[in-house]
Amino acid sequence: MDYKDTLLMPNTAFPMRGNLPNKEPERQKKWESDHIYEKDMERTKDRPLFILHDGPPFANGDLHIGHALNKVLKDFITRYKSMSGYHAPYVPGWDTHGLPIETALKKKKNVDHKTMSIAEFRQKCADYAMKQLDNQREQFKKLGVRGDWENPYITLTNDYEAAQIRVFGEMAKKGYIYRGLKPVYWSPSSESALAEAEIEYYDKRSPSIYVAFDVKDGNDVLDGDEKFIVWTTTPWTIPANLGIALNPELTYVVAAVNGEKYIVAEALLETIANELGWETPDVIKTFKGDRAERVVAKHPFYDRDSLVMLGEHVTTDAGTGCVHTAPGHGGDDFYMSRSYGIEPLSPVDDKGCFTDEAPGFEGVFYDKANKLVTEKLEASGSLLKLAFVTHSYPHDWRTKKPTIFRATSQWFASIKDFRQDILEEINRIQWYPSWGQARLYNMVRDRADWCISRQRTWGVPIPVFYAEDGTPLITDDIIQHVSQLFAEHGSNIWFEWETGDLLPDGFTSEHSPNGIFTKETDIMDVWFDSGSSHEAVLNERTDQQRPADVYLEGSDQYRGWFNSSISTAVAVTGRAPYEAVISHGFTLDGNGRKMSKSLGNVMDPLKLQKQLGIDIFRLWVSSVDYQSDVRISQEILKQVSEGYRKIRNTVRFMLGNLADFDPQKDIVPEAEMEEADRYMLHRLQTMLKRARDNYDIYEFSPVYSAIHNFCAGDLSSFYLDFAKDILYIEAADSPRRRSIQTAYYEIITTLVKLLTPIIPHTADEMWDYIPGAAEESVQLTDIPEPREIIGFGDQKAKWDHFMDIRDDVLKALEEAREKKVIGKPLEARITIVPKDDQTKHVLESINNLHQLFIVSEAVLTDNAPEAGDYQFVNVQVEKHPGETCARCWTADESVGNDTDYPDLCSRCAGIVKEHYSV
Repeated sequence: MDYKDTLLMPNTAFPMRGNLPNKEPERQKKWESDHIYEKDMERTKDRPLFILHDGPPFANGDLHIGHALNKVLKDFITRYKSMSGYHAPYVPGWDTHGLPIETALKKKKNVDHKTMSIAEFRQKCADYAMKQLDNQREQFKKLGVRGDWENPYITLTNDYEAAQIRVFGEMAKKGYIYRGLKPVYWSPSSESALAEAEIEYYDKRSPSIYVAFDVKDGNDVLDGDEKFIVWTTTPWTIPANLGIALNPELTYVVAAVNGEKYIVAEALLETIANELGWETPDVIKTFKGDRAERVVAKHPFYDRDSLVMLGEHVTTDAGTGCVHTAPGHGGDDFYMSRSYGIEPLSPVDDKGCFTDEAPGFEGVFYDKANKLVTEKLEASGSLLKLAFVTHSYPHDWRTKKPTIFRATSQWFASIKDFRQDILEEINRIQWYPSWGQARLYNMVRDRADWCISRQRTWGVPIPVFYAEDGTPLITDDIIQHVSQLFAEHGSNIWFEWETGDLLPDGFTSEHSPNGIFTKETDIMDVWFDSGSSHEAVLNERTDQQRPADVYLEGSDQYRGWFNSSISTAVAVTGRAPYEAVISHGFTLDGNGRKMSKSLGNVMDPLKLQKQLGIDIFRLWVSSVDYQSDVRISQEILKQVSEGYRKIRNTVRFMLGNLADFDPQKDIVPEAEMEEADRYMLHRLQTMLKRARDNYDIYEFSPVYSAIHNFCAGDLSSFYLDFAKDILYIEAADSPRRRSIQTAYYEIITTLVKLLTPIIPHTADEMWDYIPGAAEESVQLTDIPEPREIIGFGDQKAKWDHFMDIRDDVLKALEEAREKKVIGKPLEARITIVPKDDQTKHVLESINNLHQLFIVSEAVLTDNAPEAGDYQFVNVQVEKHPGETCARCWTADESVGNDTDYPDLCSRCAGIVKEHYSV
């Protein structure tokens, strides 16, 4: 007889290799054709609603690794919530307006925007955006991200734009919207105003100049022959100078140097002397800043006064304590000058070139004017020093080119009017990580106004009309009418229809006696677009709700979508649009460098799918601390692949040993299971609780660790290993074998369900091979709740101690193997001497110790002189004197006792006679 035929070896069609690059696309098609997402939404429809609101990616270009990280994290959450008691529909969204789309189209040879009407060009932008959206949608699906892909929200759709108009109107009705002339970030490269959220800071090399302003009228404080010294790194703003700012509380000095008298802050005199090479400046007068208010100086090269004003923004951190003031090019300058009745001068056009308001510099680009200005200052004898500094400077985050401050007439949302309400909401919300609360709080606390108008074409028009006398008209009737028109026709009609056709029928205004009206030509900031999604999506769609349970985006969105969303929502509803905010870091290469094409370290998520499979990428996402910046490389993914293989092969082993198991009839009641099996079920519940607890707080790396450690430690290193001697050797219906299979069945179903949010393709494949799995997909099941295992309120400590004892035994076996006492552990007989009563009790109460230690025999005794000394037991290891059984491979002195099967031990001989003899 060939004894192999009597062994119940593992048998499963579940493949060892995942072959993910080929299988994942097939499984995704199956999910789509079988409508798995829709079935799950139907399955969970009566449960409490959980809404993760999608922050809209920009519809331009292929996905990058950051997109993939973001969408996969969202997928973890919505899949888990759907499997843990919630109805969690996921509505993806897209941001479809903005400069990058305009720029991309203008680069196309077949698009001559100069000969097109605005409406025609906007339609081209819309077509381009939708084509980009379709491309990105298919790429997101390849990441295994589940959602209502056929019904996303899109910021260019009629219904969305109509809702956005209503948000604008509600804010205007409350007095939060106004038009004003003030300095804003201006991007010459984009030819548009920018909001703070659209600014990035990069190092820039700038000229650093010290300039002297002659005193014209000392106002009874100064003699009139002194010179104020100012310092600036923007010489190009000198043509717009209208004043000099002093701090009212600082002490200033008049220092005599080389026949000249200079005015600087006393605290900075020594520093300035070093900078300008003064050897022994002689202080001839001191005065407080407030005494010099309204002293008049002369502009260095124009016939214009420069008024001395007082401002708290003046410090001694740098410069001279006398601040060059150009109210057309600085916020502090603007507000201070306005309090003195001085209107801003901003002699720079949309492209950043000087106008005729700056004689001598007309048509020159502001940055190139730096040299011309310094030359003119030198010619007038006002330039005291020219050097260069490298400093952090604001740049347009799209073009990556420097911005300027420029006073223009813009539309603003007055955040300061409801800022306290926002701050109170920020303190109420849950933040992951916790520092997000302080980050957004500080941004809002320091924010006064939000510039919401843009001088571009592709966006939602600002729905404002002007009367004949220039009065802006924003009434409820107008807003409601425009919103309805946009809902019916789309916003392009703003540029296609005559102004009168856009107004409500019969509209009149006392400000337009002749019935003549004009319309605003600016569009809204794209952050106003996406920031209105709480109204357009959460409040309008029947499958959503406001506030959402969670927003999740990259950490750059504290100044972006998180910020604009809470601003518009609190303004309109008094509440934040989210109950919790999660932010993730950026993806870096393996060396911690930012990914860029120039460095050649960019990783394409779709190429990773073709190389490794997207489940490997998803498993990587689950393994990292995503709330910080994360590193990814081929080497890192290789390590993740090893973890994947450990999990896959662990499941495969259990599937193989369930080949003859029918859960309908073979499950052993828990109370009748072996203690070791119930102990493993108890360990399973511990792992399950840890995983669920961490899923609940959006911490995924502990979920991955819990599952991986359970597979590698509890299962592979212990339970699966010793169970072979029972699963392979005992008769099929042996109670001990069925007990282990019962445990395997619960372990495998729990593991696969826990893994589904993270690696859904693999989990779904595993599910197909589990015997008796009724649901067509594991995605249509729930993750079980942790439960108490019978007897393990009392037995846990016993079995935990046994595992400690086992560590001692394994050390003894390894030492014996190194000394050539034994080869394999099954060759060993071990003698164990407990060191204490607890250890003795534990060992005496457990049956079949030799199987748990995977040796041929285990003897308990009170004395073994040759035993090695370990922490809880003394252990003697010797080669077992019995012959090796040809069937179970254990050494046993009963081998040879059975005349029919002389090469088998008594256990195997009995099994073969009863079940396999003819």
